[in-house]
Amino acid sequence: MSKPQTVPRLEHTNGKNHEHVNDTRSVNKTLQEVDGAPAPNPSGHRCRFCNASLEQLVVDLGMQPLCESFVAADKLNDMEPFYPVQAYVCGSCFLVQVPELVSGEAIYGHYAYFSSFSDSWLQHARQYADMITDRFGLTQESHIIEVASNDGYLLQYFMQKGIPVLGIEPATNIVEVARQKGIPTENKFFGEKTAREVLAAGHKADLLVGNNVLAHVPALNDFVKGLKLLLAEAGVITMEISHVMQLIEGNQFDQIYQEHYCYYSLLALRRIFAAHELTIFDVDELATHGGSIRVYARHTADQSKPVQPAVDDLVARELAAGYGSYARYQKFTEQVAETKRKLLDFLIAAKRAGKSVAGYGAPGKAATLLNYCGVREDFLDYTVDRNPFKHDKYLPGVRIPIFAPERIAETKPDYILLLPWNLKDELIRQLSYARAWGAQFVVPIPEVTIYS
Repeated sequence: MSKPQTVPRLEHTNGKNHEHVNDTRSVNKTLQEVDGAPAPNPSGHRCRFCNASLEQLVVDLGMQPLCESFVAADKLNDMEPFYPVQAYVCGSCFLVQVPELVSGEAIYGHYAYFSSFSDSWLQHARQYADMITDRFGLTQESHIIEVASNDGYLLQYFMQKGIPVLGIEPATNIVEVARQKGIPTENKFFGEKTAREVLAAGHKADLLVGNNVLAHVPALNDFVKGLKLLLAEAGVITMEISHVMQLIEGNQFDQIYQEHYCYYSLLALRRIFAAHELTIFDVDELATHGGSIRVYARHTADQSKPVQPAVDDLVARELAAGYGSYARYQKFTEQVAETKRKLLDFLIAAKRAGKSVAGYGAPGKAATLLNYCGVREDFLDYTVDRNPFKHDKYLPGVRIPIFAPERIAETKPDYILLLPWNLKDELIRQLSYARAWGAQFVVPIPEVTIYS
């Protein structure tokens, strides 16, 4: 069995804490420079943070459907909209991004992703709630607000501690589930307007949380303005974000899709927050979602929380690895193409040998992977998912059927392709019964690996 990929731990170095005022000034200067007449732009797109021309392509994944728009059986003969998925890196602020071709309202008004269907994610949320409560001394007098709170997967643990909470979630169907759990949740898209409405209702956040939401934000500056407004004077923001350095180093191209508008380095994120008078004062490196970072931010005027050495340390490692120049991003295209070739090599050999291959999971990343690689039912018989909202539907684009997990035991496939590869260990434990008939587990990212 191959050794699992790990995310390196941060080693704190000695050094002076400082507020990175040069970042703030340089970003504000960039924002001022692009307020005038725009320069010619071959791509026709501009950076959603600093408005610079987007000219440097990171990867082109071709035409893709919306990855969470599952197809009902009675719609199989209908047309699906496809959109070009092209990731660019801004040459000014180094924010990696996909141009907004579909509005957030069109995507997230009704959504099929429910956080509570992952046991490991619930455990992660519970551990975070315990850690953050202890670190910042949260009490029943504190107020916690989560933006993109989903089905209450996190806020439930603060409620158990008796701490007042409020969720803000745009997907109407998911809000209904959260409210059924007794979690107060506003059904709104977050930004400056929503922040002002929440403030007018008497809410301000001692802890303002956003997990895996910044990637989903097309109006980035409006969103961060809302964070600034809603944060109490001595409050703390924590945001968990997939780390673009881990995405590229790990060939995780299937995490790029229309629903993910941005992909962050700490280098870019620090500049974005600084432009809105927010200072990132600490960072954790996490193994979630193939490699994430959790940033801690405060008002720049709040001097009670000094910037920790971990921040400069990670930025220095990003720069040393080339993420402050275009050359490193430019190499990603060939990495992606080679990952595609290896997956197709495996599937072709398996099918020629008369083997059956089923999938496990129907995450958004599965649609990107399978559509880019051209994998349909001729290679993958079906997939299964614990989320009942996806059962008896079909993956967008490739139209592979989705069943309940019991289908695996019924059909006894030779190979099980783990599409949410970031949950590999959890899924292999859940599927341990499949070893009874000799099934093997296949992980497609960062390259095809077979676990027997």
